[in-house]
Parts: sequence; C-alpha cells; structure tokens
Amino acid sequence: MNIALIGYGKMGKAIEEIAVQRGHTIALKIDENNLADFNAEKIAAADVAIEFTGPHTALDNIKKAIGFTIPLVCGSTGWTEKMEEVNQLVKEKNGCFLYASNFSIGVNIFFEVNKKLAALMAPHKEYEVILEEVHHTQKKDAPSGTAITLAEQVLNEIKRKKRWVNELSDNPEDLEIISQREDPAPGTHHVKYSSAVDDIEIIHTAHNRKGFAAGAVLAAEFIKEKKGIFSMKDVLGL
Repeated sequence: MNIALIGYGKMGKAIEEIAVQRGHTIALKIDENNLADFNAEKIAAADVAIEFTGPHTALDNIKKAIGFTIPLVCGSTGWTEKMEEVNQLVKEKNGCFLYASNFSIGVNIFFEVNKKLAALMAPHKEYEVILEEVHHTQKKDAPSGTAITLAEQVLNEIKRKKRWVNELSDNPEDLEIISQREDPAPGTHHVKYSSAVDDIEIIHTAHNRKGFAAGAVLAAEFIKEKKGIFSMKDVLGL
C-alpha cells in the first residue's frame, strides 16, 4: 500500500517506521516546508492518506484531502466541533474518512471499559467523578482529544453531569478534566470515582508513540478502497 503522510513530525515519523515494517511505501510526505506538494497530482500516487498535524491546520488539511477523494485517516485533535461539516463533505464527495481521538488499541479498549464503568456508576450519586490527563509539553491542545472522548462517554451515562470543563469547578453539574503538561509523558488518562468510603479508578498509560502509530497504520489498511465514515471500533471490531 502507498501512503501519503500529511504531517511529518514525531507522529508522522513513528507512523512511517511502522508502515515500512509492515511492508508499505511512503509515497508522499507533507510538512510546513513543502505545502505546495499537497496537490491532486502528487497525492494520486497514494492509496490512502494519514493526517497528523495540529488543531489550527487539521481542518483545512482534512477538507483538502477529502476533495482529492483519497481515503483519509485523521488523528489530529482540537477541530472536532466541525465534525458534522466534515462528515457532510465526505458524503457529498462519496469519500472515505476515519477519525480517532486516539489510535492505540489499548486506549480503544479503555474507551469500552470507561463506558461500562460509567453505566455501572450512574445510579450511585455518592460517587464524584473526575478525569485527569498528562501529556508532554509539546501537545498543543488541552484537554486531549482522548480526555474529551472519555468525558463525553461519562456524560452520556451520568446524567447529573451536564458538561465537561477543563478546570476545577464548584458546580456539581460540571465534569472536571484536569490537564497537566510535563516531559516526558506520551499520555496518561485517569478516570476516578471517589466516595467517602472508597475510590474506583481506571488508568491508561502510554509508554511511547508506537501504539498510536500502529493503530493509525491498521486504520489505513482498513479503509483502503472503502467508502464511508468509520471509526476505530470498526477497525478493531469492538
């Protein structure tokens, strides 16, 4: 499979390493130094594109790639308030798009555990829930996309919480997400339920970027020659 990498930072390089190990070819690498190469002619050499940039550039990159009708895997966060707009564009172009806030196999299993735990905890109002996430100082958005996914899953089950906030709050309807930025920290996420008698906590800790990169390559393999909108649940059969 020929892959176009839209974004060639640390994640792009990690994806390249995994992709080559799995027998794929990197047909195109786009970063801030060769943006003019992100065009229909050059991207036509690829079977699928993987986009990992930042919150300020991701949306434009996504729209451009969808316009070129190449199957697109996107791991950039901080833009998802425009998700419905992107999904509509995919449908209009009869394209293929897969977004994940986190491509790690372990994190996607963690998402399923989080949903189940939240459903079990929902009737027990004596427990207060809080989320914490720790990432490296180069991460540009806070809270992380993974933390937002976890929070939205909790909000879907625990109806006394009405919204997530990225700070400590005195409002009992707020679900607090506490973000920390320190090095080195590929990514740790905690979901903690506390009562006067005990605590229940689930934690996922990434050791490096390889899990994210491997999941992104799996996603690219999955969407090649497909049409539609997919998620890591489809890739992993969850």
